[in-house]
Amino acid sequence: MLATEKALQLARDRNLDLVEVASTSVPPVCRLLDYGKFRYEQTKKERKSRKGQRGSLLKEIRVRPRVKEHDLETKIKVARKLLEEGDKVKVFVVFRGREATHPELGVKLLQKVTDDLKDIATLDSSSSTETGRIMGLVFTPLATRIKEAKEAKVKEKV
Repeated sequence: MLATEKALQLARDRNLDLVEVASTSVPPVCRLLDYGKFRYEQTKKERKSRKGQRGSLLKEIRVRPRVKEHDLETKIKVARKLLEEGDKVKVFVVFRGREATHPELGVKLLQKVTDDLKDIATLDSSSSTETGRIMGLVFTPLATRIKEAKEAKVKEKV
């Protein structure tokens, strides 16, 4: 336990800064350190931790209205995997030529996809026909389901 004046003098002699670490304790705890270097290391740590984070990306899955059942199930599996990884998924039906005269086929497909993914995702936007030839839905993953899926994968590896 040093007096404030002695601690400041000691810091000046060593070309360091006197930094208060715990102000709530009695007596307050201080430390001798190079404050510029300390701040530099802190920002470096923050940058490194931000680097590991990843925002959710929007992935797209494209389907035709006359897609076969098994092919659609495969696309739904891919969508499920992407949702478990934390990405948003846009599923859209692309109409070609005369297929555009039967939008009910696209609605039917999107309804099946919605039913199959409702346990892991929520519908972010309702059905939108962008150009008359494209009909799509955006799914957002449920946070709790993502955690459960990751924990299950970790248990499988062990």
